[in-house]
Amino acid sequence: PDRALHQTKTNACIKTMKQILSHSTLLTAASLVAIATGDEYTHQYKNGDRVDLWVNKVGPYANPQEAYEYYTLPYCAPDTKHHPSNENGAFNALKAHSIGERLGGHALRHSGHDLIFADDKGGVLETCKTGELTEEQTALFARAAADQWFYQMYVDDLPVWGMVGEMLPDLDAAKSEKFGSDLSHLEEAVAKHALEGGKLTPYVYTKRTLVVSFNEDRVVKVDLTSDPSSLKEVKKGMALQFELDVQWAKTNTPFHSRFDRYLDHAFFKHQIHWFSIFNSFMMVLFLMGLVALILLRTLRKDYARYALNHGPGGRDLEMAEQHDHHGSDEEEEDVDENGKPLLDEGGRPSGPGRMGVEDSGWKQVHGDVFRAPKFLPLLAAILGTGWQLVTLVMGVVLFAVAGPLHGEVHEERGEVLHAILVFYSLSSIVAGYASGSYFKLYFATTPAGRAKGGAAAGGATQWQLTMGLTVLLLPTILVSILSVLNFIALCYQTIYYIPFLVLLKLFFLWVFVSVPLCILGTLLGRHAKLGGKKSDPFPCRVNAIPRPIPDDIQWYGVPANLIPFAGLLSFGSIFIELYYILTSLWNYKFYHVYGFLLGVYAILCLVVCMTTVIVVYFCLNSENYLWQWTAFYSGSSTALYVFLYSIYYFVFKTSMNGLVQTSFYFGYMLLISLGVGTLCGTLGHWSANKFVRTIFQNVKVD
Repeated sequence: PDRALHQTKTNACIKTMKQILSHSTLLTAASLVAIATGDEYTHQYKNGDRVDLWVNKVGPYANPQEAYEYYTLPYCAPDTKHHPSNENGAFNALKAHSIGERLGGHALRHSGHDLIFADDKGGVLETCKTGELTEEQTALFARAAADQWFYQMYVDDLPVWGMVGEMLPDLDAAKSEKFGSDLSHLEEAVAKHALEGGKLTPYVYTKRTLVVSFNEDRVVKVDLTSDPSSLKEVKKGMALQFELDVQWAKTNTPFHSRFDRYLDHAFFKHQIHWFSIFNSFMMVLFLMGLVALILLRTLRKDYARYALNHGPGGRDLEMAEQHDHHGSDEEEEDVDENGKPLLDEGGRPSGPGRMGVEDSGWKQVHGDVFRAPKFLPLLAAILGTGWQLVTLVMGVVLFAVAGPLHGEVHEERGEVLHAILVFYSLSSIVAGYASGSYFKLYFATTPAGRAKGGAAAGGATQWQLTMGLTVLLLPTILVSILSVLNFIALCYQTIYYIPFLVLLKLFFLWVFVSVPLCILGTLLGRHAKLGGKKSDPFPCRVNAIPRPIPDDIQWYGVPANLIPFAGLLSFGSIFIELYYILTSLWNYKFYHVYGFLLGVYAILCLVVCMTTVIVVYFCLNSENYLWQWTAFYSGSSTALYVFLYSIYYFVFKTSMNGLVQTSFYFGYMLLISLGVGTLCGTLGHWSANKFVRTIFQNVKVD
């Protein structure tokens, strides 16, 4: 019996394994058949394959974010096998979307039309008829015609657009005039009718022609036209019959260039675009020359004067004080234009400088210049977020520039947003490390850091605060603004509403990827060696008691007077490119000149760094040692001009209207401005830090 039971179990196991292998073989064969057959993912078809026609959205042309699902309008379901009355029909079925597609406002649904690849029947006419229009349905079509609603469809990932309807005068009267029954000159009739003050009536296109061009086994071109003669007046109780004429045509256009027709090369590669790059480059050269001429030569004079002050025989400060009031002009003559000391006939330094002069200008603050700034945890978190944005922007731009290697980003829906999510999550470690190392650098100069046990007692709380701010700062701002926009989109039922499952995925991505990397980066920054071989990471010791900041200084020594000029110069280097970016975001153009964007990004970094150095030097020369926040504000002031320009663009360059579109426009532009400000402020602070360290490393300090 045991042997029989064992044999039975063995046979059952063998049978189970055969079933598993059989199912695996079937799955493998099915996969191979799917690969061989091809679909919209492989973009390869054979004669007789089904090609899906997806409908994406419909909405006012002037308001890109006020978009609704296509079948929000009372269009009828095509009388095909996908009709809702048939079993297993795909009509209005939602297509699988990535997170990037959902965030980009894509909600593709099956149109219900049945397209067969390379159909040789000379065209297939698919029709359907609505029921009698209710008052609500009539109002929807009338609103669509009055507000110039358009719709978007996709065939093999190629978009096509069409208008829902038109506002026209009496159609029969227009036909009876010289324009003819083809209505090819209806625009002239509308203009004439408008001048006469006539009333316009809503009409809807009822016949559309879809021409799909293919090259061998690939779809390379899609055209959609609406027949003007099919315009029907929208009336309550009236039934509308819609027609779609699907035609297939052969073409020699190669598959790899099928998206070129969507790229507006004449707009993006206009001479003005090239001139703007050249103009920004010349601005960089001018600023570099200005920094070299003003700062370097001035610093050489400062170094030479301080060397005389601390050289042999230069300690008599009492003699220097005698010349303090009436010898100011002579002090400037202690060194020549090259920064070398002037000599008398005996070869010794001439003038009062040989007797020593009291320190003045930026060297006076050597004991306070490396003092911790106010709100150290907050500044550390902001700078950490800024470095994350610097890394994020550079990564996304380089990813887009490398499009020919992995696929152009403008050809795939939501790919840029998907790349932003990936780079944001991975760059969280940069944010943590930057904030942690910056806090560690300056915490030792705070009262808590100086006190015994400060690092263990108050320091632990400050470390936790810094790490918490770094983790939560940017996500809190994003969630706050996007929650308001999402609530508005939900109330108006637009497709830009972010579904709950997408929000859940984003939350998991943040919790399980971004937050751990940020915490890890903070710990790495906390234990990083910042001082090199020296125990003190700063060139100068920090005094225990802060020195007072003088009040009577020149206007060019006041940070509030210099910061706006620094932001204006930075904005001047990017505003032309900003126009192209805003046009792509809000005017239905595909941005594809990422090489330009990379060059402008590099120019912006250089301009921000140099303008911030100039601002910080003037402030230090006025004996104002609070340079950290000044440097950040100097770079981040660019954001103010970006937001002001967005207001100008909204008023004069668009026709946007309504609560939905206005909220989305200014909500997104506020996020963009805050991001630009944080990024530029971080770069400005970094350049100022390098500058301050450099000048104080080369000065002998008592």
